[in-house]
Amino acid sequence: MKTALLHYWLLSMRGGEKVLQAIARRFPGAPIYTHACRRAAIAPDLLAHPIRESAIARLPFGRARCQAWLPLMPWALGRWDFSGFDLLISSESGPVKGVRKPPAAKHLCYCHTPMRYLWDLREDYLRRAGPAGRLAMRLFTPPLRAYDLRSAECVDRFVANSAFVAARIRRVYGREAAVVHPPVDVARFAAAPARERTYWLWLGALVPYKAPEVAVEAFRGLGERLVVAGEGPLLPRLRRGAPPNVSFLGRVPDDALPGLLAGAKGLLFPGVEDFGIVPVEAQAAGVPVLALRVGGALETVREGETGLFFDAPTPGAIRGAVEEARARRWDAALLRRNAARFSPEAFDRAFEAQLGALLRR
Repeated sequence: MKTALLHYWLLSMRGGEKVLQAIARRFPGAPIYTHACRRAAIAPDLLAHPIRESAIARLPFGRARCQAWLPLMPWALGRWDFSGFDLLISSESGPVKGVRKPPAAKHLCYCHTPMRYLWDLREDYLRRAGPAGRLAMRLFTPPLRAYDLRSAECVDRFVANSAFVAARIRRVYGREAAVVHPPVDVARFAAAPARERTYWLWLGALVPYKAPEVAVEAFRGLGERLVVAGEGPLLPRLRRGAPPNVSFLGRVPDDALPGLLAGAKGLLFPGVEDFGIVPVEAQAAGVPVLALRVGGALETVREGETGLFFDAPTPGAIRGAVEEARARRWDAALLRRNAARFSPEAFDRAFEAQLGALLRR
């Protein structure tokens, strides 16, 4: 079958891009259609595919800040021609699924989430935006929501990265979605050499919805060390207000992540994530996860066996979880077995089953 792969934008190698990478391995040579590609930030095996950028990439700052051109993306999608293709596979959390599909073709959408800035988290984005951003959101949200709902009609089969996202797809689009969890390179983290565990770890992008500020405040006066690894707009403010037992690493190279996790007593995960790859990586390294009781963590962490949940993103709730976790003995082998459920091989089998179900229709 002549197949085209679609991804909202290729600007980094985060979770969505790693899912695309896993799908693309099954379709060597298939072209990848995306609004913009920053080639220096993308894995070589993805760049081995023909990359077809939309008109967005040719606009001012189209590759540096393509999200600013969101209102024009439906127009840009309409300029692509998929005549002659039999199968479209979209990797979606932005506007790319609404392409014009040939009548006989099939379209499978692996949805990381419906666009959060249009739906669930719109009020949060609106509150944090500047005056120009708030005006733009008020002007463009209604037509973009209408477009997003129409674009869901272009999909023959939805696949969600978690049950949490499948429920969101049902609520927003009125469609059912099978769940195929993203692939995680668990073997790489399980192979990290054992080392003394001397700190608690917060790992990720330093942005508000991941709640790093709450984690930092939880360790004020706690008598335990917290390491914050990651970069983002909150870093300067976090550094200024942090207690002395909190240290900041900035961006950690990918090859250093297994060792960083191997030295942690536990991973703090106080944000709401659609799936959350980092908790799986932590468990693969034998590290328990302390997570907010919501979102994808409920599907990856087994309470009392591979981690603990707290009920509110507050410093007091996190401190209570840390105290409880310190009093427990954690079975590293059990942690690794749980993480193995999310291996690349498990993803390949589950995704192949969904693709087969689509093509048999």
